[in-house]
Amino acid sequence: MTADKTDKKADDKETKKKAPKKESGLTSDPMAAQAKSDEKRAKTEAKGRGKAGKTEAAGAVKIAAKGETRVSPAKTPRLKVLYDTKVVPAITKQLGLKNPMQVPRLKKVVINCAVKDAVGNPKLLDSTLEEIMAITGQKPVLTRARKSIATFKVRQGIALGVMVTLRRARMYEFLDRLMNVALPRVRDFKGVNPKSFDGRGNYSLGIKEQIIFPEINYDRIDKIKGLTVTIQTSAGNNEHARAVLAELGMPFRK
Repeated sequence: MTADKTDKKADDKETKKKAPKKESGLTSDPMAAQAKSDEKRAKTEAKGRGKAGKTEAAGAVKIAAKGETRVSPAKTPRLKVLYDTKVVPAITKQLGLKNPMQVPRLKKVVINCAVKDAVGNPKLLDSTLEEIMAITGQKPVLTRARKSIATFKVRQGIALGVMVTLRRARMYEFLDRLMNVALPRVRDFKGVNPKSFDGRGNYSLGIKEQIIFPEINYDRIDKIKGLTVTIQTSAGNNEHARAVLAELGMPFRK
């Protein structure tokens, strides 16, 4: 009897040694573990695709990244195509340049609108900001007084106007609308001043009425406002800048 009990105990120990150990729910079978891992990965990928689809469906309009000013990435602005295809070869031949990369290019356009009545009525800046935003397609920033002037009741830091800087696609689209749509609507228009250059290739244009832009709603105008448009180019002198703007379609007075 004693020998039989000893043999049974020995058999039980060997069976326990051969039995697979279970630690924290994992099996010793590598094939089963791999299959479980693949299944988990497939569920995660499916969930990620579902979230991406919902995000694309919810936001059909692509939001521009920080510093990105492209309005229509799928379509190049018409004025940009004109510059690349016609202006660059024409200016290269007209100025006798050896390399097309020497042709002056447009850098940026700055639109500035000062509201002198904003000193006594700051609410006028709200309508001005909305109008400039409609004209340019970009939100402007407030311009503030740099120093106090007691004669005009101006204190340092008070908002006196709005300003917006356009680059790349928005710059070309704004200039296209300005030269071909807005300026021809000016009353008794005979062309813009061909001498309004600063000697470094930058051109400034003054507009007396903002209503020449078709984006302005006449019913919501509280006051006629003027604005200044400054076009900065990479030209080193006035002649080169004037030649490029003339080829782009700027209606200079003759």
